Amino acid sequence: MLIRCLCLCASFLAFSQPGAAEEARAQRGLLFVQTNCASCHAVRLTDASPLAAAPPLRDLHKRYPVADLEESFSEGIVTGHPTMPQFQLDAPQIGDLIAYLQTLER
Repeated sequence: MLIRCLCLCASFLAFSQPGAAEEARAQRGLLFVQTNCASCHAVRLTDASPLAAAPPLRDLHKRYPVADLEESFSEGIVTGHPTMPQFQLDAPQIGDLIAYLQTLER
């Protein structure tokens, strides 16, 4: 009986960890966009972009498959307009950012 209980507990932990880990990644991604993007872009599901010309991040998945942006993010976020800062993200930050952007795909 004890072995069966331990197996059930181990199974529960194995299945509950990925969701918790993904949620933690998304929370770190949200912190990144709040710190670096929210002054221009809408970063939530229903907010408005402070800068009218800046598209809401929730619409990004309509133009690009978010999971496919990893390579672009690893090369650095660089744009042609002078008001957007340039970013160089490391691999964990990219994963966090993508995890958050995927939460906006609704």
